Amino acid sequence: MRVFADANILIRAVTFPRFPYEVLQHGARGDFALILSPLVVKGARQYIHKLYPGYEQALELLLQYLEYELVPDPSPDSVAEQTGLVRDSKNIPVALAAIRANADYLVSTDRDLIDVDDSTARLRQYIKLVAPGAFLQQVMGWSHEALSAIERRRWSDLERPFWEEE
Repeated sequence: MRVFADANILIRAVTFPRFPYEVLQHGARGDFALILSPLVVKGARQYIHKLYPGYEQALELLLQYLEYELVPDPSPDSVAEQTGLVRDSKNIPVALAAIRANADYLVSTDRDLIDVDDSTARLRQYIKLVAPGAFLQQVMGWSHEALSAIERRRWSDLERPFWEEE
């Protein structure tokens, strides 16, 4: 199984140990092939630097720990040809990278990518779009109880992040 994660999955995984954290932990265990693109990595770094500067080292450690396939970003011409693929045109390069990587799933918390409505209808023809909680439940087999148990989890509830394990 091939799973493309967007920047907000990386960002949320290092800022709150909840659903995105667990999605990436499954990827780290080899439960699926994790796929990222340079734009996703760059976007996560920029956002963390701007809004969560205390988490920059955690993001870098996570990226070093994870085994992932880095697929190329689409060309500006291919992005321009796909107007209307998703509601927010800033997400077209992410969607195209996921499609071209032959990902089975694109996991995101960005509603412009995962809302099931007309704005994602064309994209859904190529790839399954899913929020991290739904991915854990529907694909990884987590129970509602297991999801509820981490819904409000904090860093103090963990001994350490999985990327810092010995």
